[in-house]
Amino acid sequence: MTEEDVAAALTSGATAVQLGTAFLRCPESGAQPAHKAALADPSFTGTSLTRAFTGRPARGLTNRFMTEHPDAPAAYPEVHHMTKPLRAAAARAGDTGGMALWAGTGFRRARELPAADLVAALREVV
Repeated sequence: MTEEDVAAALTSGATAVQLGTAFLRCPESGAQPAHKAALADPSFTGTSLTRAFTGRPARGLTNRFMTEHPDAPAAYPEVHHMTKPLRAAAARAGDTGGMALWAGTGFRRARELPAADLVAALREVV
């Protein structure tokens, strides 16, 4: 998520790092505005693994839909297609409780800055 994280991983012997969540708040990100705002919203305190949205395990901000469907079946793509209209309606309404808010555990450290600036900052440690 940060320059320090990248440096620590590389110092520990990693040859690469994955930073998907770090880019979610960038203006170039295709994430919904409500998703971007949720990453900085103090009411979201953690992430969980869930199959509730797609039928496949994925990590996202723990929200109402995830907690209401803890035993969602491992049935991709059926669950994905079944929930697609629900997720779209939630996104249109800005309802973060019903959206798939995909994010890694370091979500709170995602920064709102252009992707080029983020990449430049992260590369400084290489």
